[in-house]
Amino acid sequence: MKLLVSALEPSSNLHLKEVLKHTHDVELMGIFDKSIKQGTPLYDISEMAIMGIVDALKKLHWFYKVADEMVGLASKADKILLMDSSGFNLPLAKKLKKTYPHKEIIYYILPQVWASRPKRVRKLEAYCDKLLGILPFEIERYTKGKAQYVGHPLLDEIKTERNPDEAKGCIAFLPGSRGSEISRLMPIFLKLRRKLGNTIHPLLVIPPHFSKQKIAKLYAGSQEFEIVRNTHEALKRAEFAFICSGTATLEAALIGTPFTLAFIAKKIDFFIGTKLFGIKQVGLANIILGHYNNTALHKELLQENVTVDNLLKEYYNTDRKIFAQKARELRTYLSHGSSKNVAQIIME
Repeated sequence: MKLLVSALEPSSNLHLKEVLKHTHDVELMGIFDKSIKQGTPLYDISEMAIMGIVDALKKLHWFYKVADEMVGLASKADKILLMDSSGFNLPLAKKLKKTYPHKEIIYYILPQVWASRPKRVRKLEAYCDKLLGILPFEIERYTKGKAQYVGHPLLDEIKTERNPDEAKGCIAFLPGSRGSEISRLMPIFLKLRRKLGNTIHPLLVIPPHFSKQKIAKLYAGSQEFEIVRNTHEALKRAEFAFICSGTATLEAALIGTPFTLAFIAKKIDFFIGTKLFGIKQVGLANIILGHYNNTALHKELLQENVTVDNLLKEYYNTDRKIFAQKARELRTYLSHGSSKNVAQIIME
């Protein structure tokens, strides 16, 4: 089977790798991580990285060109798999369905219509044949029978078990995976690490694909940390973590590592998100628990509230027992992994 894939995010490609473990005789085309050996990508995900609306506008013309190339490539594909990244994948789905009305289009990791732009539901239902959600509550937004909950991929991917007694003294710092978010958080995290002094063992999580040159540019003071390239391993070892928003917040919740979220966005992006789209929470674990039982798992420090003093307060004042209870509730709600279910749907 030839499968056209559009997976722009690093997290999407981790999920894709898990799905491929349960498939056979599948050849990939399209946009995906070049480390995936089942095919040669048209573009590697490193070429697709953007952060916020301003960055997206700068590359808009180029993205149109890439979408047209994907439509041309789809002529050779048996099926199409779109993953996350709705800003690119939803317009792409429209073009694909118009050009190939009888090719099956599967959308896995649905856009966050529950957070903003609910009208995308109608577009997804019109352009895609199968809608595969990874959050139980999001299925309610779609016409009955149009979308299905397949499980959450992190429940397949997290292999580590955390022992709180072995984690004492270790603190993990996760400033993100995009250059812009790292540049805003890393100076604060460095001051925080120095404030905590030698009473702690600091772990700095750096994406595995970052080169030495990129590390030197983005992570001033990194020599004052132990550098860890595996997020799950760092969170397993840590008694507490300071995390930029993103997949890592949910990973920490499922591993059971207490943390606080620290996020500084560009002012225009923050304004658009909070004022125009009405986004109230940033942390995915908080959003999921809010829908499940109207509670929260962790504190969120945003914009000017991301200070060394505020981060220290969270480290000392977070109730570890309540966090552990809420983390268990979250895992119970998500229930099971998704990779086998998605693979089965692709192979049908």
